[in-house]
Amino acid sequence: MRASVLLSEYVIYVPAVIFFSRQYARLQHVTIWESTIALAAILMQPATILIDHGHFQYNTVMLGFVVAFLACITNRAYGLSCVFFVAALGFKQMALYYAPAVFAYLLGSCVFPTIQPVRLLAITAITAISFAVLFMPLTLAPFLEDQQKNTFSADLKAPPLLQPLNVDEKTFYYPVLLQLTQVIHRVFPFHRGLFEDKVANFWCAVHTFHKLHSYPKELMQRASLGLTGLSILPPTIAAFLYPNRTIAPLALAASAWGFFLFSFQVHEKSVLVPLMPMTLLLSGGLQPQTRSWITWANILGSWTMFPLLKRDGCSIPYFVLTLLWAWLLGVPSMTLFPAPGKVEPLSERLTRFLHLCFYAFMIFWHVLEATLEPPRGKPDLWVVVNVLVGAAGFAICYLWCLWRLWNGLSSDKKVVNSGGLLQGGKEKRK
Repeated sequence: MRASVLLSEYVIYVPAVIFFSRQYARLQHVTIWESTIALAAILMQPATILIDHGHFQYNTVMLGFVVAFLACITNRAYGLSCVFFVAALGFKQMALYYAPAVFAYLLGSCVFPTIQPVRLLAITAITAISFAVLFMPLTLAPFLEDQQKNTFSADLKAPPLLQPLNVDEKTFYYPVLLQLTQVIHRVFPFHRGLFEDKVANFWCAVHTFHKLHSYPKELMQRASLGLTGLSILPPTIAAFLYPNRTIAPLALAASAWGFFLFSFQVHEKSVLVPLMPMTLLLSGGLQPQTRSWITWANILGSWTMFPLLKRDGCSIPYFVLTLLWAWLLGVPSMTLFPAPGKVEPLSERLTRFLHLCFYAFMIFWHVLEATLEPPRGKPDLWVVVNVLVGAAGFAICYLWCLWRLWNGLSSDKKVVNSGGLLQGGKEKRK
């Protein structure tokens, strides 16, 4: 079974990353050798390897389909991109973290700079057909069962969505409704708590100081929905108004960070979802600031999953992979001082200070966790500290993605205003 993880990764994830990396590097005018180093870094992303091959899951299948989606829109193959994203949603519902930005981007590509109704109809039709094919086995399965024995209906209870409808179980379409509502019930786990395990997001961090279990579940659901909606609003609006291929990974990353920080029932391994599009930015160039932020985010993400990885016996792979990845990228913020003769802007100095503080604390935390037992009455002290620091770092990652997204849009406007339209006019006249 573990070999099947490796096989699926090489069949889906690796080809998608290679294709996207080459396309995005060409779009950003990055040299072949630089894009090759970026490709190696993306494929060696430590958190993904540790979870899929250590904790043993198939996240690279879902992530591979999303990367294939990004590769298709980079190549302006919008119809095929819909097929890949529907496949990602069908394989693992965590792809919903990207859904608002994806919907906004595809809709914006049909509206700006000119309205294109044919593209809109094609995207709608292909998406609907893809979902129909995806759900076909579920909807046909009840009719293949022995209806006289009623084996299908007897094994499944009506979920909360189906109960208010009062549908007679003897009707021919009841099994289909039962299947579809069961899927929705599983994809949106509102019947479960706000969180199960300790995860480095907003709710778990607040729960440390103010117990949220005392509030009604419905109230927490509404609060989670409201904060998630507010957090994903900026990248969604940006993706709709400016459907630019260069900012697509940033829009997906910011949307996923918003979901991870504020949505309902988040697991610690869900951090892979925002980390993936953020890491793909390496394909656009290995500038020191980009390398510094992406390496810091990935090491922080792996660090927040250390309690989970330790339970799985993956402590040694965790240290080896994260340190190897940091060495591969040659992180600028790892050094205490800038290069001789180089004048650093204030933003770079602040970045260096911030990252060094987090790195120093992570090392200190590992020393405490390995050498000192937590005090009596607080057995989860080290895990709680991990959650609080991780949540603060992930909030900074979210803000950094929004800042990069804004800068990308601003630079695009400057290019257009400073001659891009004139150049386009010359090309048109030619």
